Amino acid sequence: MSSKSLWTLVLAIALAPVALAAGSTSTSRPPAVQKAQPSDYELGVQAVQARDYQRALTLLQKVAQAEPRNADAWNYIGFSQRQLRHFDQSLAAYQKALALSPNHRGAIEYLGELYLDLGDLDKAREQLAKLQSLCPTGCPERDDLSRAVGAFQATQKKS
Repeated sequence: MSSKSLWTLVLAIALAPVALAAGSTSTSRPPAVQKAQPSDYELGVQAVQARDYQRALTLLQKVAQAEPRNADAWNYIGFSQRQLRHFDQSLAAYQKALALSPNHRGAIEYLGELYLDLGDLDKAREQLAKLQSLCPTGCPERDDLSRAVGAFQATQKKS
């Protein structure tokens, strides 16, 4: 046997397991990839969506403590506080969110809705004007606050 044939045979034997594994029909599966646990922020948002505002507050306040510059967390804290009718705490949270992110459309919308809850149509309109400036062609936040202002005005006319 020539040395070239010998090396070909050695190489074929060495690579045989790799070739067999590539064409294997084994039913074994790779280990399952563990999904990351949702963060406190994600759980807090889920609690808001489920209208569990007290739970949302607990989770989102932990986020704000760990990440004091998280405007989204402060916005959802304000929203949850407003839903619980804790208007002073709601206002403070929205102000914190807007201090961190002055053009935070969600915080502007929700602050406008808070002003409506407080019966202050002029301040709600100020927030609507900010949203009209930020999204002149429209955005969900502007549309939502515009509807809320319209509904508030309609109830005022009936009174």
